[in-house]
Amino acid sequence: MVCSMLRPAFPIRTARLILRPFRPGDLDALHAVQSREDVTRYLHWEPRTRLEAATALAKRMRRDMLDGDGQVLGIAVERADTGELIGDLNLDWLSAEHRRGEIGFVFHPSHHGRGFAAEAATELLRLGFDELGLHRIIGRCDGRNGPSAALMQRLGMRQEACLRENVIVQGTWADELVFAMLEQEWRARPSR
Repeated sequence: MVCSMLRPAFPIRTARLILRPFRPGDLDALHAVQSREDVTRYLHWEPRTRLEAATALAKRMRRDMLDGDGQVLGIAVERADTGELIGDLNLDWLSAEHRRGEIGFVFHPSHHGRGFAAEAATELLRLGFDELGLHRIIGRCDGRNGPSAALMQRLGMRQEACLRENVIVQGTWADELVFAMLEQEWRARPSR
């Protein structure tokens, strides 16, 4: 099924998480993530001030649906047991004609290593393939970001490229890894 729009039925509940739109009360938690050097070292932006995090939050709050090429769906990830905001997801609609999208994720380091990112990112893939009708979804990361690369592999995405010194990350040339999954690979996953 190919859709011309995606407005997820929020909140989306997984075994341990609640995925929902961002709201004004998320500023402190979002700033706590985005202000950390250990979080941003592989991203295209430096640690953010509270004002920069507030600007980013305002953009995220307007990104609650996809209705065409170039749109980005921003999703807050909250722990169901504590209500704590622990992560930030993106689903980018790259091309309606070619049915292509991209996923992205950022999580607070104190919640790493517990499977939260995989649980949330699986929902991104489900939204992209099952609800938006995408044919292909990619994920990209800095070549030095081993945990992100490993997560995409655990999701069942295959590494398709290592683009040597393809991007400048905080003033330094960096390799970019590209991972992808096709719709038929999503449907054939054993966990489905």
